[in-house]
Amino acid sequence: MFEKILIANRGEIACRIIETARRRGIKTVAVFSEADANSRHVRMADEAYEIGPAEASESYLRGDKIISIALKSGAEAIHPGYGFLSENADFARECEKAELRFIGPSAESILLMGLKDQAKIEMINAGVPVVPGYDGEDQSEELLKSEAEKIGFPLLIKAVAGGGGKGMRLVENLDEFLSQLSSAKSEAMSSFGNDRVLLEKYIRKARHIEVQVFADMVGNAVYLHERDCSLQRRHQKVVEEAPAPDLSEDMRFEIGETAIRAAKAIKYRGAGTIEFIVDVEHGLKDAPFYFMEMNTRLQVEHPVTELITGLDLVEWQLRVAAGERLPLTQNDIPLKGHAFEVRLYAEDPSKGFLPQTGKLHHFSYPAVNGSFRVDTGIEEGDEVSIYYDPMIAKLIVWGESRSEAIRHMRRVLKNTAIAGVKTNLEFLYNIFNRKAFNVADFDTGFIDKYIVHLTPGDEHVSPSTLVLAALAELAPHAKGADVWDWSDGWQLNSHLKTNITYLENDSSYDILVTYLRDGYEMEVAGKRYQVKLLDRDGDDYLISLNGEKISGKVITEDRDFTVFSDGSVSYLHHYVPGVDGRDDEKADGTIVTPMPGKVAKMIAENGAEVQEGDPILILEAMKMEHTIKAPKTGILEFNSLQENMQVADGHVLLRIAESG
Repeated sequence: MFEKILIANRGEIACRIIETARRRGIKTVAVFSEADANSRHVRMADEAYEIGPAEASESYLRGDKIISIALKSGAEAIHPGYGFLSENADFARECEKAELRFIGPSAESILLMGLKDQAKIEMINAGVPVVPGYDGEDQSEELLKSEAEKIGFPLLIKAVAGGGGKGMRLVENLDEFLSQLSSAKSEAMSSFGNDRVLLEKYIRKARHIEVQVFADMVGNAVYLHERDCSLQRRHQKVVEEAPAPDLSEDMRFEIGETAIRAAKAIKYRGAGTIEFIVDVEHGLKDAPFYFMEMNTRLQVEHPVTELITGLDLVEWQLRVAAGERLPLTQNDIPLKGHAFEVRLYAEDPSKGFLPQTGKLHHFSYPAVNGSFRVDTGIEEGDEVSIYYDPMIAKLIVWGESRSEAIRHMRRVLKNTAIAGVKTNLEFLYNIFNRKAFNVADFDTGFIDKYIVHLTPGDEHVSPSTLVLAALAELAPHAKGADVWDWSDGWQLNSHLKTNITYLENDSSYDILVTYLRDGYEMEVAGKRYQVKLLDRDGDDYLISLNGEKISGKVITEDRDFTVFSDGSVSYLHHYVPGVDGRDDEKADGTIVTPMPGKVAKMIAENGAEVQEGDPILILEAMKMEHTIKAPKTGILEFNSLQENMQVADGHVLLRIAESG
C-alpha cells in the first residue's frame, strides 16, 4: 500500500479521499489555488501546496505543476477525484511516465471511453446495446440534418467530448434543428475545445440507471449494483438512489452483467460507472436499456453505493492501484437497505436556479450517524467561490427500506440550515414530499413536470415565517429591555406598537406588532395572530401562533433573516425607509450582473431595438452559461461592454432606453 498520495482536486471529494487515507494510515498532499488557500481540504491534509491563480485552467488543470509537486513531496501516487484531470488521458500517461501511480484506469481506457461516438463503437463491438443514432465523421450541417430526419424527432444533439449536460440539446422538430446544432457546437467548443457532435434518438419516458463497476489489474471485475439517477435538471443529477426502485432481480442481474461485459471489453481497471438509459414507456418490467456513456472515474454519487454495500470505494481504488486483487467476488457483494443522496447547491430556485456566491455565516445539519452522512468541502465561515462548482455538500441517508430512507431524508432536510447564500434546500425537501416520487412513479422528466410545485411561488412567505422573523428581532427586547429605546410607535397609556416591513425577492410584507403583557398581537395581511414565545435556544424558536405550536430556526445577519420552518426556507430583509439601499428601486431597464462572471457572447448590438424577453448576451459564471434577457421593450444601450470582459457582482451591464 502507498505511504503518501497527492490529491489533484479540491472540495468535498478531496476531503472524502483524505478521510479514507487517514483510516489506512496514508499521508496526504493537497494542492490548492489562490482562492482555496483556506479551504477545508487544505486544512485536513498532512501537506498542502499552492499551484496557481483561482482559475482552474491555471491551477487544478495544470497537470505539469501537480506532477512536479507530487515528486517534490515524495508522493507515490495521484488520486484525481472527479472533474478536472480525472478523465484526462494525457495526465494519466504523464503520471506513469513520472513513475507516479495514477489512481484510476489506464490512459488507453480513458481514451476509448472519452469520446461518446468512439465509446458507442466499442460497446457495439462488445455486444452492449446502444441508443439508435448517428456518430459518423461527417459533421456537415447537410449530413447531420439528413441523419436527424432519418432518426426522427425528438432527438438529442450531444457533444462527443461532453459531460454535465454541456453541448447537449433536445430538438423537438426539424425547424429548430440547425439553430440547436449551432448552439450545441458553440458550447462544446467553449467547454471542451471540440465541437463534434453525435445524434441520438430521444427516449421521451426514460429512467437513468447506472452500474458501479470495479476491476483489478489481473482481469477480475465485479459490479456493485446499480444507482437510479433519473431526477435531473438540465441533464445534471439532483437526487440519486441505490438500488434502483422496482428493478427486478432478473433485470438487476442482466444490467449488471452487461456493465461487466463493457468494462472487460476495454480492459478496465479501478472504479468506473456504466450509464444506461432505460426506456420505460411501457413500464420498467422487461424494459429495453441502452448504453449511454462510461465515466472512467469515481462518481459524485458513489456514497449511495457505499451505504448499501458497506464498502469504501476509495479504499478499493487505493488497493487496486497498489496492485492488489479485488477484495470480494461478485457473489460476496452485499446489498442491504436503500440509500439516497441529494446535492445541496448554492443557487436560487426562484430565479431559474441562478448560482450564488458568498460567505456561509451559518451551516448546520443533524448529527452524523448510521443513517446519515454528509460529504462536504465547506464549513461555516467558508466562501462559496465564483470560480468553481457551487455545490456545498452532499447529504446522504440510509434506511432498511426505501420508505424509511425517504423519512430520514425529510428529517435531514428539515433540520439543515444554511445562511449567507441562497440554496436549493427547500426544492430538495419538496421533491421528497411529492407523492409520485414516494411511490417511485418518475422518469427523467419528473422535475420539469412538477417544477411549479417544487419551487417557491410568489406567495411563498407564510404568516408563521414572518412571525418567526419578527420574534427574532423582538426577542432581545422582550425581557429586561427598555421600551423607551424604541422610537417607532410607543404611546403613553397604550400598548407599544411597531411596524416591520420585510422584503423577499420582489414582494414586500408588512407586520403590525402590538406588545401585550404576555406576548404579542401581530397583524399580517389584515389577519390578527396571538403570538407567544414559548422557548428559545440560540437560533431555534418554539412559538404559539393562535394556540398552535410552531418551531423554526432564524439566522440573523444585520437586517437579513433566513427562516427555516417545516421544510420551507425564506430569505427576508428588514426594509427601513430612508436607510435601506433598496429604497424605491424601479424597473428602469437597467441590468446589473447577478453574479461575477465573463461576458461569453454578445447576442444583440448596441442601439438595437429589443422586445421584452429578447436574449441580449450570455454571461458565463460558475461553470454555467446564463442568458441575460431584456427586462422591457426599448433601445439597447451597452455600458462599454465587450465579449470576454470580466464583470464584477453588481456591475451595470446595459440599459434599455425608451424607444422613440
